[in-house]
Order: sequence, then C-alpha cells, then structure tokens
Amino acid sequence: MKKIKIEDAVGMVLGHDVTQIIPGEYKGPRFKRGHLIREEDIPEFLKIGKEHIYVMDLKPGTIHEDDAACRLGKAFSGKNIKIIGPSEGKMTFHSAVNGVLKINLPLLHRINLSKNIILSTIHRHTPCSPEMAVGATRIISLTAPERQIKKVVAWCEEEGPVIEVLPFQKLNIGVVITGNEIFKGRIKDRFDDRVGKKIIHFGSRIVKKEVVPDDVHQISQALLSLNDDSFDLILVTGGLSVDPDDVTREGIRRAGTRIIFYGTPVLPGAMFLYGILGKKPVLGLPACVFYHSATLFDIIFPRILAGELLSRREISLLGHGGYCQICAKCHFPLCPFGKG
Repeated sequence: MKKIKIEDAVGMVLGHDVTQIIPGEYKGPRFKRGHLIREEDIPEFLKIGKEHIYVMDLKPGTIHEDDAACRLGKAFSGKNIKIIGPSEGKMTFHSAVNGVLKINLPLLHRINLSKNIILSTIHRHTPCSPEMAVGATRIISLTAPERQIKKVVAWCEEEGPVIEVLPFQKLNIGVVITGNEIFKGRIKDRFDDRVGKKIIHFGSRIVKKEVVPDDVHQISQALLSLNDDSFDLILVTGGLSVDPDDVTREGIRRAGTRIIFYGTPVLPGAMFLYGILGKKPVLGLPACVFYHSATLFDIIFPRILAGELLSRREISLLGHGGYCQICAKCHFPLCPFGKG
C-alpha cells in the first residue's frame, strides 16, 4: 500500500474500506476498497478524519485484507456455515440451519495466538437459527504475507473445521412421569406446560406419555415399553432426589439402562441423570425443570437433538459456567449458563 494525501489521490483506486461512524446511528464503510477517488469525494474523506489514504500497490507474496479474509473464512468454516463478506476486511459466519454451534477450541486458540489473525465466535453449544451470526474473522493489518495465510489454512485442513453447526433432528420422544402424587391424582401433571412446550419448540414430538407410581418395577416396565423403534429418546421425570421414597433412578437402572452420569456440577440440574437404554438416550429430569426457566435440560436437550453422545468429561466441563444466576428476566440461551 502507498500512503497518499487525499488531495493527491484523485484518479487513484482506494486500497481499503474507509469506515464512517455516526454515533448511535451507523457504523460501516463510507467508501469501499476499489473505489475510484473523485474530486468531489475529498470533502467526505476529510469529514470522517481521513487526510491520508492507502492506494493499492501490492508486492508479490503480499495479499490484501479482503483476500486474506476470504481464504480464512473458507478454511475456518465447516458444515452448515454460510459466509458473508468481505466487508471492511471482515468475513462473518452465519448458521445455515437450526442446530447447535460446535467450536474446535484448541484450533481457535491456536489461530488467535498466531500473529495478525483473529477469529471471534459466540459461545459453543449455543442453539442457532438460520441466518444467525455466530462469528467473524479478519486480519489486523491491511495486508499480510501470503505464506502466513497459507500456514493457517493448512492447520485447518489438518485439524479443522473451526466452526460448524450440527442440525437438529426431529425426534419421537417417549415420556415416563413418576410420582404417587400424580399417579393418584393428588396433583396435576404439568409436564406439557413446561417441558412439553420446549420439545415442540425444537420440532420434536411426544409420541407416548405414561404416568406410573413410585414403584421400581412399574418404572422399569414403563421404560422397557418405550424401548423400540417407535422412539428415539426417553424422558423420565420425578423421584431423582435422595429422599427415601424416590426410586426412579433404581427403576431406570433395573430396566437395563447404562447410567453414564447421575449428579452434575450444574445448578439448577444437580440431580440430572443421563444414560443409554439399548441405543436410546435416557434423560432423568429432576423437579427443577418444572420451576426454573433454564436448567441442565435446556443445555443438554439441544445437543441430544444434534446427535451428540455425552460423557462424564463433557458434563464436568459444564461446571465452568454451570451456575445459573436466576436473573429476574431470563435471557437464556443468550447468556453464559451451561456453555462450558
């Protein structure tokens, strides 16, 4: 790039986007890279504080910020990512589908530790909708050595992608409601009012719901009745505390469920259970799901819909950010809760 006084730049080609900021109203390019500078443009440049500009004069082996951003954007993006740009040297990543955001954290950190390149994203595991912006990348300077960009692109070819979205599947769900108080009609079953609405919101459906008392045998039989090809996921609610009458965990185990974890470093959701019955995930939902706006269920359920199999290690990582502040107005998932 050559630095030129704006009065001497008439007839030259602008080598970079020039940003205009109107406080509270607008931030964006006033003049785009490649603009042919005219005499009447000079007052506009001066108004936004640009007495000098850069014009294009790239040497071999050096690439412009826009070209660098295009190469990096393509290298960083994986499945179901739509790339928009470049604008002001930046490429923005958008989700192309309804799904869960996945970030390759080690590679993200490696990229941001390299010189002159940045990649910024929202929290991993955030539920995404089509056209939702999930991150952006750019180089800091106006130009970069081509060899540096090629090196980072090679990292992504070996270890990438950095950013992708796993699409939600539409699951057929079976539900077992436990509790003598519900089975005997002492209180009303509120599953559909709370958890059921969330299931429908994500496009899945409840195929069958069975209410059983606090009886190990009946709980296990109810689970076994749902263990066929008609169901993709089994939810069990109630009876997961340490009270002597709470036998749901034993009923789940008696059905042959391999319990991956019971007890999590997430509040609310400490008594959550996750297991596998045959090939189906089983989620044991503690009573908090009927009270709090966001619990571990809201963290786990979208990831199950995206086809993830969870491990104890994955759950242990949720301890960082796993304490819900129970705000007066809940903004989940637009908050750090459960992002790990």
